[in-house]
Amino acid sequence: MTSLVIAEHDNASIKGATLNTVTAAKACGGDVHVLVAGENAAAAAQAAAQIAGVSKVIHADGASLKDGLAENIAAQVLAIAGNYSHILFPATASGKNAAPRVAAKLDVAQISDITAVIAADTFERPIYAGNAIATVQSADATKVITVRGTGFDAAAATGGSATVEAVLAVADRQERLRGP
Repeated sequence: MTSLVIAEHDNASIKGATLNTVTAAKACGGDVHVLVAGENAAAAAQAAAQIAGVSKVIHADGASLKDGLAENIAAQVLAIAGNYSHILFPATASGKNAAPRVAAKLDVAQISDITAVIAADTFERPIYAGNAIATVQSADATKVITVRGTGFDAAAATGGSATVEAVLAVADRQERLRGP
């Protein structure tokens, strides 16, 4: 069982929501890998390799990933998704934009805004505007999850020594609009 965390970054450093998502991934069990997808994002990939608990960083670098468009990020995740039991996104605007695309293409249900991991297939998430907590269980082979950052402590940003593996960036999926 291996989890994939989709890193949020500015091509130079890792954003805090990613550290909370790594903690959630560790709670799912197994190894934790981090995908750093961007353009000229080698510094962010090296920063991700330093996160405590991360065993491997997958670095996809290319012009199609420059702006972090959901279509391209989702395509990059799908290119490597077959190796993972859990795919976790921070529950930010970017994560909430790409995660449903990945879940739909994998034909699985998305589990949104988890605040606790009970077991590898069981999670807690707020419902009714946060006034109640639901426990959800997924029988899907791959779990696509968004992680509410406030539900998990941040993983240590230093102390890790993950390997960095480069993969090819996917082709640009953005459709170009043509004028008359």
